[in-house]
Amino acid sequence: MKRILVIDDDTYICTLLENFLKEEGYAVDVAFAGNKGLQKLKDNNYDLVLLDYRLPDSDGMNILNSIKRMNSTLEVIVITAYAEVSAAVKLIKAGAFDYVTKPIRPEEMLSLIKQALKGRRKSRGKKSFEKEFVIGESRQMKEILKLARIVAPTDMTVLIEGETGTGKEYVSKAIHYNSKRKEKPFIAVDCGAIPYELANSELFGHVKGAFTGAIKDKMGSFEAAHGGTLFLDEIGNLPYEVQVKLLRVLQERTVNRVGENKDIRIDVRIIAATNEPLVNMVKENNFRDDLYHRINEFKIKVPPLRERPEDIVIFADYFREQANDELDKSVKDFDDEVKKILQNYEWMGNLRELRNVVKRSVLLCDNEVVESIHIPDEIRRPGHFSEKSTDPRSDVDLKEASHHAERQVILDALHKADFNKSRAAKILKIDRKTLYNKINKFNIDPTRS
Repeated sequence: MKRILVIDDDTYICTLLENFLKEEGYAVDVAFAGNKGLQKLKDNNYDLVLLDYRLPDSDGMNILNSIKRMNSTLEVIVITAYAEVSAAVKLIKAGAFDYVTKPIRPEEMLSLIKQALKGRRKSRGKKSFEKEFVIGESRQMKEILKLARIVAPTDMTVLIEGETGTGKEYVSKAIHYNSKRKEKPFIAVDCGAIPYELANSELFGHVKGAFTGAIKDKMGSFEAAHGGTLFLDEIGNLPYEVQVKLLRVLQERTVNRVGENKDIRIDVRIIAATNEPLVNMVKENNFRDDLYHRINEFKIKVPPLRERPEDIVIFADYFREQANDELDKSVKDFDDEVKKILQNYEWMGNLRELRNVVKRSVLLCDNEVVESIHIPDEIRRPGHFSEKSTDPRSDVDLKEASHHAERQVILDALHKADFNKSRAAKILKIDRKTLYNKINKFNIDPTRS
């Protein structure tokens, strides 16, 4: 029997999930605070964690990081509000499996739980290029596909830039499946999800006894991708010392497992991706300039979904077909009103947010066509929903109004500085550390807010 831990201070949600999941055959424990949840994780073995983003003693990011330090393979599904989509995306970058938005629909949650327990995200079975990459009709995406086909036959290292959820991994697979390496492995590594202390082991492997917990030899991602392509997503999150080792690996084409001095020769094509321009991180001394120039042999920029509205319905149809397969449904189309709603929405969470909305609409659809009643109110009427209004525990007071104003000032400064945090700090007349603290405090995504 699979064991699930629910960490949420909302007793109603906990009771709902506990009763429903027990009826589905799962063993369920509940913790009403983050630290109590971490204690349960220390005392028991769980197969999955359902984690609320807002907790009375901490936030979802801190708890997620603690969970991953305790068990890097334990899957975590985040529960959040629509106003916190950007925060949820950051949690996924940090290692969460996926997120669901309130109000929770048990059937939707059950489907996601089954996917997480099957490890569907980590599936690396061979798939065709056509099934893995949706082109779209926009001029931008056609140009990106053209660039992908041009660079694919080479062994050049490719750097893909774009907001989280824009489809950078789709582009990397387009390159791989059009290359001479297409019959070899495509290994994707989310650098932002690797715990700091395990980065060397995950990328380069380790031998038994190399450190506490190394109970057997482990092959790193570079060895696993031998002959094929290694996709390093969010490469800017790699620790500095790992950047140094990565540069040496790219230059010498050999790796050393942690705890071993033996050189292992590798033949790997590198594709890297980042949601923040690496050149800015180089200027801020957060990324090595020599490594940047090494991986920037060929750059592709992927625009956000809101800048290519003609692609929205195409991707929505693709996600509808996926949802049909996953939910055992047979929804055939969206009506015209729904298509207009989808095209008019900003999609700050890009393809990931669109996928979640489409999947929910397919789940709720009781006929062959998705209608507007199947689309969440937050998407149909986005102007009526704000971060404050989606949180029923919030009360209007002077402190809250002050926080809202301060958050807006920070956003304005980031926009004015073209999201360069050093310049934004100067505009605000504060130091960079204070700015980073405030960005975290107000859940601001400084790459695209």
